[in-house]
Amino acid sequence: MPAAPQPSTVPLASRIAVVALIRAHAATLGASEGAVARVILDRPHEVPQWSTQELAAAAGTSTATVIRACQRLGFRGFQHLRLELAREAPEPGGDDTPGDAVDHLFESARAVLHVARQAIDRTALVNAAELLATAGRVVCAANGFSAPPLQDAAMRFATVGRPVEAPLDILAQQFAAHTLTPDDACLALSHSGANAHTLATVRAARRRGARIIALSSYARTPLTDLADVTLSTGSVGTQHTVDPFFNRLGHSVLLQALVAEVSERTAPVDALDMREVVAEALADSDL
Repeated sequence: MPAAPQPSTVPLASRIAVVALIRAHAATLGASEGAVARVILDRPHEVPQWSTQELAAAAGTSTATVIRACQRLGFRGFQHLRLELAREAPEPGGDDTPGDAVDHLFESARAVLHVARQAIDRTALVNAAELLATAGRVVCAANGFSAPPLQDAAMRFATVGRPVEAPLDILAQQFAAHTLTPDDACLALSHSGANAHTLATVRAARRRGARIIALSSYARTPLTDLADVTLSTGSVGTQHTVDPFFNRLGHSVLLQALVAEVSERTAPVDALDMREVVAEALADSDL
């Protein structure tokens, strides 16, 4: 099972909804701790009135598991969880009011960015930027829902003076990887870290001696096991959802942070030239 994010203390002044944050971390828990999280999510307005023993009974587990689950969810313990839930837990029936679905979406988006911010290893980010800035060539590999964030980042890399190769076709990615050298790098993104096509490209690049930079939602995956540098964002929502949309928000922001770090290590690019490219693409209407 992918490694869970490191426990962290939720700031009392944080404006991120507690329930959204619990939902974000819940997918990384084991069976017993996950049962505690499910009870909290199902009955957030009741839990502040409970004791540790009552939550343990409702979850069918022990008080020690409750405390451990609270800590892995990002709280100092059960009492801290109770306090935060009492501040922000919804009233019974509140989820049925108009607009709540939209509110939940934006809260989930805030939660994933909060989780990603905590999960990102700043040292690894700097190391990844150094590799990308100094590599002779950079080949990007991502497929499925992970492809759009990396394609977007590929354009942004070009605007800061670090052109990269980002073929969309599965075979084209592998062909490009087979032509890499030890002076080159492969930047791979996969939410699960287990996409077979992306792994094939990374293995080909590794056989050629290229350095591997892996981006994933999880710290330990088949992809990160092949990497020289790993960047992970943590995961929000269920692990097996068809479209990990919220996780892709974290990936996009992480990639932008990587672009910013690379831009500090490359020769300055004339921003006016880049703006002219955009301006020339905007056709005037005759209407």
